[in-house]
Amino acid sequence: MKNIIIAVLTVLVLGLGAYLFVQNGSSDADVTQVEDVLVDDISDLEDGDKGDVTQVTAQDKGESVIGVSLEGRDIVAYHYGEGETEILFVGGIHGGYSWNTTLVAHEAMDYFKDNLDVVPKNVKVTIIPVLNPDGLYKVLGTSTIRFSQSDVSPSQVVQVSGRFNANDVDLNRNFDCDWQVEGTWQSRKVSGGDKAFSEAESQAIQQYVEAQKLKAVIVWYSAAGGVFASNCHTGILSETRVLTNTYADASGYLAYEDFDFYQVTGDMVNWLAKKQIPAISVLLTNHIDTEWTKNRAGIQAVLEYYAE
Repeated sequence: MKNIIIAVLTVLVLGLGAYLFVQNGSSDADVTQVEDVLVDDISDLEDGDKGDVTQVTAQDKGESVIGVSLEGRDIVAYHYGEGETEILFVGGIHGGYSWNTTLVAHEAMDYFKDNLDVVPKNVKVTIIPVLNPDGLYKVLGTSTIRFSQSDVSPSQVVQVSGRFNANDVDLNRNFDCDWQVEGTWQSRKVSGGDKAFSEAESQAIQQYVEAQKLKAVIVWYSAAGGVFASNCHTGILSETRVLTNTYADASGYLAYEDFDFYQVTGDMVNWLAKKQIPAISVLLTNHIDTEWTKNRAGIQAVLEYYAE
């Protein structure tokens, strides 16, 4: 396949060069420029550095597929800015149960797309709008990237089922901090998986986190209304404390040092704390509203804090 692509690009070089020569005898510079670009493309393919053409195109669009769900749905990260200080935002870990966390992520994506200048030059913002696409599919009945409240099943039973992935595992009980086979959600027992990172979705975010040098992580959940610091038995990182207060003060959410409504095991942000990465949970007030004005203020404050 690679040889065919190289052959096609070679023919294009020769054909386009001949065409420009016939059209305009003084266009040598243009021909050289076109040849250089296409030859560079051929070199890239020969070196194997760029992967397949689809992957190159996805990267050019500011998107990257970080993994695939159990049922084969892509888990996509969207990137804004080109700085070395990467701030990660994650929605939809609880899929269709917390569908509004995916919608607030979409609002953030639209905001950055239309206002890229708000991203400081030293910062790259990455947004994963839905970490549990199979759970979201349960309440939408479609794998559409974009949706509205009217697309969501009104059945509470269906929405609760969407909290879990296709293995009926609560992904926010599948990370390596106090992991247990059986976790707790409110007064209900839920599956934490066969082992920490047993699930395709948690493996995807694990691999992404471990491949990057993340400065901070913000994960949206619902619903309690508040900003919660992360901690995995070593105390709250000083940077996490600043991150918590920065987002809370700007957004108007209350700041909390821990989540003590019930025991939580295998939590994602606590695992990030274990890895010494500043991370917070932002819990929306209910399961419907995105509270975009509040969250936009929190996001802007975080960006201003990390700007150089």
